[in-house]
Amino acid sequence: MVMVLGLLSFVALLPKTNTVRDLAQQQRGRLPIAHPRRLHQTIRIMSTSTSRESSHNDLPTYTDVLSASQTIANIAYRTPLQTSRILDSQLGVRVFFKCENLQRMGAFKIRGAYNAVSHYLNHADDGDKLTGVLTYSSGNHAQAIALSGRLLNVPTTIIMPRDAPPLKLEATESYGGKVVFYDRYTEKRDEVAMRVMETLPKGTVFIPPYDHKYVIAGQGTVGAEIFEDLKCWRGTYNHAVKEESITLDFMFVCVGGGGLIAGISLAAAAISPNTKIIGVEPEAGNDAQQSLQQGKIITIETPRTIADGAQTQHLGELVFPIMQRHVSKIVTVTDEELVQGMKFFGETMKIIVEPTGCLGLAGLRKMVDSGEVPKGSCCGVVISGGNVDLERYCRLISSG
Repeated sequence: MVMVLGLLSFVALLPKTNTVRDLAQQQRGRLPIAHPRRLHQTIRIMSTSTSRESSHNDLPTYTDVLSASQTIANIAYRTPLQTSRILDSQLGVRVFFKCENLQRMGAFKIRGAYNAVSHYLNHADDGDKLTGVLTYSSGNHAQAIALSGRLLNVPTTIIMPRDAPPLKLEATESYGGKVVFYDRYTEKRDEVAMRVMETLPKGTVFIPPYDHKYVIAGQGTVGAEIFEDLKCWRGTYNHAVKEESITLDFMFVCVGGGGLIAGISLAAAAISPNTKIIGVEPEAGNDAQQSLQQGKIITIETPRTIADGAQTQHLGELVFPIMQRHVSKIVTVTDEELVQGMKFFGETMKIIVEPTGCLGLAGLRKMVDSGEVPKGSCCGVVISGGNVDLERYCRLISSG
């Protein structure tokens, strides 16, 4: 209760933040409402020229991932791979963690966001100048777009749920993002975005958190770095440094809207085609698992889970065919398993990881326990981010 009251007090002090109702009063007329999964396409058509629309609606390829690597080279960090002998001994496998919690702004999202905003800046048609960016996000993509906008001198408007983590909200605004709130449990964010877009200047583009060619390509650089770094892995064994080339048998990736796993899948197919890509999502929100099982995108209600970065209702239409082609399996885990992961990272590896960032490790443990990951396997695990309020972090790990 104290935390909620504190958040309400904090929000009340933000003069530049508008409500959806305030912005809706400014709109020039209602647009016909499309199917929820297709609304973001309508927003993009509203916000972009025909050439822009056709370019980012194409499915990305590994070539796009390589191009993204060059675009973000001096912006995003090449985060380290870390290991834990304790975990390897417990599970009987070798585990390599890609620590995107140590990334700029605390999560992998800066990769795709900066790549996408840069694309629009560098490919603007005559008379089609980029004047701003609109997006929606529960936090990490919000921060990434706001930071990218600040770095590239582009105004940004971010639609965020009212219950977004205070740390992510504060960071988004500190980067210069103008925040608009909505209720994630009673409002459709695509519909909110359509209303807000009508209030923004011509030349504003909509960059969604995951279903966008250049966002997916940017996230794919996570996978490219993992496979490249493992080709010349230097590890210490029996007090001696040993260099070896490691091929991953499995790669565990958290799944929300699917942008990260789709991008990593493209890199894996090109660099390490024998690596099995395993997606992990909250048990309370298994839309990706259902979608791959049924061969179509399944939409669910907003899941109630501590993994706020995975509180999505459906996969993206661009990421889904990539996942169908390259993802071997989707597994689900409970919130309790995520808390255990947070405790492991904090106590054993001395790093702070947000609940969503623990999905990969929880999925690995589950598949080792079931025997689906054989002993002696080499496994990659992506730690997607570490943006969690310390008060919430302490409360969660104390409850486990």
